Amino acid sequence: MRSDRERLQDTLEAINQIERYAIQGQAEFLQDELIQIWIVHHLQIIGESSNSLSDALVDQHSEVPWAAIVEFRNILVHEYFRVNLEIVWKIVEQDLPNLKVNIETILQETL
Repeated sequence: MRSDRERLQDTLEAINQIERYAIQGQAEFLQDELIQIWIVHHLQIIGESSNSLSDALVDQHSEVPWAAIVEFRNILVHEYFRVNLEIVWKIVEQDLPNLKVNIETILQETL
């Protein structure tokens, strides 16, 4: 079984992978299906790794919206017809930078 540290590193790596293509901007994201798939795939990884964290770590770091991350992963995987690319982009642009800072802080401080 993977440790919390490994799962947090998985999340950080997925964010880094998203950033590789998100830097091209929203217009490119909305136009290029491969970039869309790449970003959605890595958001799924973030959700899966978040879902597998220990209850103790989740409780200790309630500043991170773990439940919302997992819920969004479930939509991406099971209700893909509900996926709205505008919402995906909003998450990439507005939520991932804060998540990245939180994950880096957790890795530095507690593990």
